[in-house]
Amino acid sequence: MTSPKHIVSAASIVLNDKNEILLIKGPRRGWEMPGGQVEEGESLKNAAIRETKEECGLDIEITAFCGVFQNVSQSICNTLFLGRPVGGELTPTDEALEVGFFPLEEGLEMVTWKNFRERIELCLDQSKQPFFVDF
Repeated sequence: MTSPKHIVSAASIVLNDKNEILLIKGPRRGWEMPGGQVEEGESLKNAAIRETKEECGLDIEITAFCGVFQNVSQSICNTLFLGRPVGGELTPTDEALEVGFFPLEEGLEMVTWKNFRERIELCLDQSKQPFFVDF
């Protein structure tokens, strides 16, 4: 029997003082929240912080754990956090061709990849947290 291989990722929904949302435009999926795979020996929270810094140059503080999306057929668990900027400078990278803060409604309209908009909406609705969605 082979051991199962799971992918665990962490993403952050970052809101600034104007209640605008941070989005990055990746080369494959378009506009989305920053995030990526958790490295061996790394906490979920620290992975969300690191991925945000790597993808767009922004330092963030995690303010809340929101929930988990599990893609059962592909063995992927995506953990989601809320955060706020505390430093750094927004900078495009190979992973984020464009970066910026956008008014919430405008930002949500920009996110078109699979269920990423649903993830953001659940993170912004405290009455639905913590959530667990499997598909």
